[in-house]
Amino acid sequence: MSAREQWGSNLGFIIAAIGSAVGLGNIWRFPYMAYENGGGAFLIPYIIGLFIVGVTVLALEFVIGHSTKGSAPLAWKRLNGKFEWLGWLSVFTAFIITTYYMAILGWGIAYLYQLLFIGIPADIGGFFFNDILQISSGPGEIGTFPLLSLISVVLAWVVTYVIINSGVKKGLERANKVFMPILFLMTVALVIRGFTLPGGIDGILLYVTPDFSKITNLKIWVDAFCQIFFSLSLGFGIMIAYSSYLPEKTDLTKSSLIVALSNSFYSLIVGLAVFGTLGYMAFQQNIPITEVVQQSITLAFVTFPTAISLMPFGREFGIIFFLSFVIAGISSALSLMESFSSAIIDKFQISRKKTSFIVTILGILGSLIFVTQSGLYWLDIVDNFISNVTLPLVGILEAIAAIWLFKGEKLVEYIDRLSPIKMGSLWKVFAGIITPVSLLVFLGFHTYSLITTGYGGYESIFVALGAAVIPAMLLGSIIFTSIPWKEKIQDWDSFNYNRFKEIAKEVLKKEEKI
Repeated sequence: MSAREQWGSNLGFIIAAIGSAVGLGNIWRFPYMAYENGGGAFLIPYIIGLFIVGVTVLALEFVIGHSTKGSAPLAWKRLNGKFEWLGWLSVFTAFIITTYYMAILGWGIAYLYQLLFIGIPADIGGFFFNDILQISSGPGEIGTFPLLSLISVVLAWVVTYVIINSGVKKGLERANKVFMPILFLMTVALVIRGFTLPGGIDGILLYVTPDFSKITNLKIWVDAFCQIFFSLSLGFGIMIAYSSYLPEKTDLTKSSLIVALSNSFYSLIVGLAVFGTLGYMAFQQNIPITEVVQQSITLAFVTFPTAISLMPFGREFGIIFFLSFVIAGISSALSLMESFSSAIIDKFQISRKKTSFIVTILGILGSLIFVTQSGLYWLDIVDNFISNVTLPLVGILEAIAAIWLFKGEKLVEYIDRLSPIKMGSLWKVFAGIITPVSLLVFLGFHTYSLITTGYGGYESIFVALGAAVIPAMLLGSIIFTSIPWKEKIQDWDSFNYNRFKEIAKEVLKKEEKI
């Protein structure tokens, strides 16, 4: 195979990995889940899950990508040829998520345009549902393509294409080095503002005060562990692809700790900004904060913008919020697109320029259903099956296959050789037992709920169509697995034997010169 691209530095990789993990879900999903699961009580299992699930599985994906020097399908082909389909399932999942993720990102761009060039909408709820979405009565009423939404989504795809097309070092690394510091500074501004607003402290206290009556509820632990898993972009094939671009001598354990802790720290910080602002909204309207908080999608696009509009300098802080929203969205969209693109490049040996163009065109076409007047309904249905069924399933299979079927001691030995922080056999327990069991419980809860109560009040035909994306991705994974690779693929043992033999030769040459 041709020489693989590399990050310009380990710092560039870490920033890009953090950029992948820090996304739109941190800005509205985490604060909402914390509120729904007992405020500060949720933070206890969340922090425990960060180390038991987050760091260990992130390290697992890092070592898989680094040791195989490949995207998810190539990595699994080298680990065990029978599991190449699992790699394709990961990247197809990432691709489907990208199609509706871009719709959400497009809505943020539409808000940013409105605030920059027109001003705060007189009716924020009306602006979102009637102007951006032009929402229909249900998923069966497809309708047309609202122009503002369509242009914004296409723009989101084009921006992502330009960056991805530039490659790893000049595109991904450079973009994240610019985006992430700006995102952090703007988030800090929103947090400071939340603390200083009347009623802001009340909102923050609601966010951080534990409701210990909920701590014994199994659901809070499952939700916390799964939030860690999803938030860190695990199971998407992203971290496998990103770590494959790392130099040979990289401390993967330390990198896992830095990325996981940074992502969770950002989630905790942005929660302060969100709830400080919601506390102000409750104060202004003289209502309990519990009546302000709504579902996660309206929290981001209706409740929070409404709260910002009530502030002094509301327009300016609205611009800061939605600029943060767009930057976080683009950084995650880049990683989602790279997961699929790197797999196509590896399998078919197509140039990055051609691959990124093809993926962008397919992505825009895939996003169209989510840009129609019924788009919000279809986004809700498809996301339910991707986030709550496919991703946990990929995580369970990935942990079992890598740790137990592939004999995880090889991966333990590999990662421990690169770091003074030794993962040891305990890592196999965390990544190979606790993680799949947690995800299996979550999957069981959700499946039981789907069977007994349905989903979202939608007619069964529409729920079935949303569920059909899962067998469609499995079929696609099998088809792509059956296509021969352009070049012969060495298995894990022989590939790494040859790699390290070449590295040893280079070291000897350098020593001889000295």
